[in-house]
Amino acid sequence: MKYLVRSVKYLAAFVVLYLAVVWISLATTKGYDVGVWDYVMATFATSKGKMLGVAVVLLAAAYPRMGFITRCVECDMQQEHDYILQKFAAAGFSLKHEGEGCMVFRANNIIDRLIMLFEDEIVVKQLEGQIEISGIRRGVARVIYRM
Repeated sequence: MKYLVRSVKYLAAFVVLYLAVVWISLATTKGYDVGVWDYVMATFATSKGKMLGVAVVLLAAAYPRMGFITRCVECDMQQEHDYILQKFAAAGFSLKHEGEGCMVFRANNIIDRLIMLFEDEIVVKQLEGQIEISGIRRGVARVIYRM
C-alpha cells in the first residue's frame, strides 16, 4: 500500500510540474489566446502526447523502487549515539523518536519535507556490528557521505 501511495504522490507531482510548465509557456507566449486546458487536450490528442502520458505514469510507478534505498554502515548505535545524531543533524535531519535498536529521523526544514513529498523519514536499525539506514535516496546518501 505504501508503494502505491508513493507512486500516486509522484504522479501528482509530475502533473503539477507539467501544468506549471504549460502555464508559464502560455503566459510568456504573445499572440496566442489559448487556455491551459485547451493546450493539454491538444497535446494528448496526438500520439506523442499519449506516449508522454504513458511515460509519466510508468516513471511514477517505478520511482518508489528507485527513489528509496537501504545501506549498511559499520557502527554501533549505542556506543556512537552522539556521532549518529551529529551526522544526521549535519545532513538536515533530526531525531523524531527512538526505540529498542531503532531510530527514526525526519527532515528539519518544511521546504525539504515538501520537496521530498513528506517521504523524508529515515530509519536506522542496529544489526550485528553495523547499522542499517533506510529511506529516501537523497537523504540516505547525504547521511552516508558524512559518516
